[in-house]
Amino acid sequence: MTTNNQQAEPRYRRIVLKLSGEVLAGPQGFGIDPDQAAIIATKIKAVYDLGIEVALVIGAGNLWRGSIGVQRGMEQATADHMGMLATVMNGLALQDALQRAGVPTRVQTAIEMNQVAEPYIRLRAIRHMEKGRVVIITGGTGNPYFTTDTAAALRGMEINADVIIKGTQVDGIYTDDPKINPDAKRFDRLTYSQALEYRVRVMDLTAITLCMDHHMPLIVLNIWDDHGLMDAVQGKPVGTLVNGS
Repeated sequence: MTTNNQQAEPRYRRIVLKLSGEVLAGPQGFGIDPDQAAIIATKIKAVYDLGIEVALVIGAGNLWRGSIGVQRGMEQATADHMGMLATVMNGLALQDALQRAGVPTRVQTAIEMNQVAEPYIRLRAIRHMEKGRVVIITGGTGNPYFTTDTAAALRGMEINADVIIKGTQVDGIYTDDPKINPDAKRFDRLTYSQALEYRVRVMDLTAITLCMDHHMPLIVLNIWDDHGLMDAVQGKPVGTLVNGS
């Protein structure tokens, strides 16, 4: 007997999955919870098992938020570099969880630290994916003043991804914060221009502009939905699709 997932042909050959650091936090809302990492690894493995090439970009909000330091007088560049280092910790935690799940994985970082991760090299990242390895790209862009959303968009262009999928805690882009405003309406689809006009909060505007300039489709979905990520890679309607049409 074949399952629905076996019957459906993946729509995308290569994806960039952008996750916030909060997906690794436990009930306390911060830190790294190995159980949460294992759940995320299971979701990624299901997509990987379809033969899809996966690159992952993760934030660091579970460990450090640079805005807090800046509010207390810290230099923006210092705060941002601390955040970039924290993404490497999250990347290593996810690598461990994925390899425990039987998924070969490599961590690359835009800030060189050769004892714990490879330097990010575009062609090497592509080669890893072609050989069946998930690549976790950490360290942001390697420069301050840029978010990990922007890093995900940039890496998506560099590795010739077919789509960027942002996994969040809500099931798409809304007219307002649905956790605060129960009357907020969800968009099934937006153009890049509409997303910029509405100044959507779920994705950095610089990242959306990059996607627009390079015609990179973006899907925003709830990563905790049991079938959300799988539906997205199979081309089923899920979350909010941002593209040029």
